[in-house]
Amino acid sequence: MKSGFRQSMSWVHTWGGLSVGWILFFVFLTGTLGYFDTEIDRWMKPELPKDTSTMAQSLAVAEARLQQKADGAERWFISPPTNRDNPHLRIFWQMPGKDGERGVRGNELLNSTTGDALSGRATGGGQTLYQMHYALHYLPTTVAYWIVGVCSMFMLLAIVTGVVIHKKIFRDFFTFRPQKGQRSWLDMHNLLSVTALPFHFMITYSGLIFFAFTYMPLIVASSYGTGDDAERKFFDELFAEGDKVQRANSPENLASLSAMFAIAEARWGENQVRYLDIDNPGDANARVSIGRQLDSPLRASPELVFDGVSGELLNDNAAATSAPRTVRDTFLGLHEGLFANTALRWLYFLSGLLGTAMIATGMILWTVKRRPAQLKKANGPDFGHRLVESLNLGTIVGLPIAIAAYFWANRLLPVDFAARSEWEVHVMFLVWLATLLYPLSRNIMRGWVDLLWMAAAAYGLLPIINAVTTDRHLANSLTQGDWLFAGVDLTFLATGMLFAVAAVKLQQRLQRTSQVTRINSSNKQSIDNKQIVAQDIPLQSPEAS
Repeated sequence: MKSGFRQSMSWVHTWGGLSVGWILFFVFLTGTLGYFDTEIDRWMKPELPKDTSTMAQSLAVAEARLQQKADGAERWFISPPTNRDNPHLRIFWQMPGKDGERGVRGNELLNSTTGDALSGRATGGGQTLYQMHYALHYLPTTVAYWIVGVCSMFMLLAIVTGVVIHKKIFRDFFTFRPQKGQRSWLDMHNLLSVTALPFHFMITYSGLIFFAFTYMPLIVASSYGTGDDAERKFFDELFAEGDKVQRANSPENLASLSAMFAIAEARWGENQVRYLDIDNPGDANARVSIGRQLDSPLRASPELVFDGVSGELLNDNAAATSAPRTVRDTFLGLHEGLFANTALRWLYFLSGLLGTAMIATGMILWTVKRRPAQLKKANGPDFGHRLVESLNLGTIVGLPIAIAAYFWANRLLPVDFAARSEWEVHVMFLVWLATLLYPLSRNIMRGWVDLLWMAAAAYGLLPIINAVTTDRHLANSLTQGDWLFAGVDLTFLATGMLFAVAAVKLQQRLQRTSQVTRINSSNKQSIDNKQIVAQDIPLQSPEAS
C-alpha cells in the first residue's frame, strides 16, 4: 500500500512539475532578481548621482519643491534618502478632488543638494523584472495572475509530493555521486531541494496568499456582493487609513519638518525614518505622520503623528492590526523581504537561486532518465522528447541570456529613443525566443555548449559595455567607493565565469564521450573483420590432421 502510494505520488511529482516547470523557472528567476530590484534600478540609470546630502538639506529641498509644485494640495508625501529602498529624495502630492473624485497626483525624484528634478534615461529597471514574476508580460493582468497561481499550486504540490516520495530525504541530503549520469542529477536535485526546503515552501505558499482575493472571489462576494463597486468598497475598508482630520480652511505655516524628523530619529535611531506623510499642508489642521523603516515581516510600521502647525507630538501609533491581517501581512512580508538587511537579503537571493536550480535540475532529470531509451529508437528520439529538451535548454540557459540582453539594451539603446523602456523588454523577449528556437536546428548537447558560451560572453562583456557607454564603470566605482555599481559589475563577471566553467566542463565531457564512441566503434569494426576472416578459413578435417 505504501509502495503504491509513493509510486502514485512520484507520478504526480514528475508530471506536475514538468508541465509547468518552464513558467516556474521564469517566475523564480525574475522573482529572485527582485530582491535586488533597487540596485538594478540604480545601475540602469547611471546618470543619477549618488546622494551625499544631509537630512536637513533633503527636507528643506522637498518642502520648497512641494510648495512650488503643489501649493494647496490635500496631501504631501516625502521619502528621504535614508537607506537602499530610498537612494534618492522622492516627493509625492495629491491635489483636492471634485465631487468626491480623487484629485490629481504627481511625483518627482529630486537632487537633494540643488533641488532640481532628476530624470535619467527611461528604463524598466529592476522593477520590471520583479513585476514579471507575478504579472508575466504581454498578457492581461488577471490572466497572468491566474497562470502564475495555477503554476504555484503545482509547485506546492510538487514540494509536498517530493517530501513524501523520498523516504530517506535527509540522508540523501548528504549524498552526491558525481559523474554517475542520472543518479548524479537526482542527487543534485535532492540536495538543492532539501537545502532551502523551508524557503521553497514559504515563498510558494505566501505567493498564493498575495492574490487570494483573485483566486477566491467568493470571499469578497459573500459579504460585499459582486461587481467593481463591491470590490472597491471591500479594499477601501481593508486598507482604510483611519480617521482623517478635515481641512479648517484657515491658512497656517507648516512647522519645521527637520525638528519633527529629529524627534523621530531620537526615538528610533539614525536612518530609521521611512517617510513623512503630511495631510492638509499649509492649513490649521495640518498633520504630519512619520513612519519607521520596516524591521520585521509585519508590513505595518510604527508612526509618530505631529500637529503640523505647532510641531507637538500627538500620538505614538504602534504597528497594530487585526490578527487575521497580521497573519496575512506576515506571510506577504516574508515573501517580499523588504525588512531584510544586506546579509539577509543575500540569503534570500541565494535561496531563490537554489529554488531556480532545483526546478532546472528536475526538468533536466526528466530528459536524462528517458534519453537512453529514446536513443535506441530506430528513428531517434520522438518529437515530444526533443521538444522538452529544446524547451529546457532555451529556458534554463536561454532566459539568463535574454536577461543579459535586457541589460545590454539599457546601455546600447539611444538615451532619447522613443519607447525606450518598452524596447528593453522587447529585446529581452526577442532574444529569449531566438534561444528557444536555436536548439531545434542543432544537436542538443552541442546546443548546450553553444548557449553556455553565449551566456558567458553576454555577462562577462557587460562590465566592458558599461565602461564604454558610461563613466560609472568598475574602475571608477572601486576608486570612488561606489559599491553598488561595483557590486553589480562584479556580479556580472562572476555569473559569466560560472557559465564559462559550465561550458568548459560540458565540452570536455562531450569530447571524452566522442573519443570513447570512436574507440568502441573501432574495436567493434576490428572484431567484425576478424570474424569475417575466420569465416573464410575452412576448418581442417580429422583426416587432414
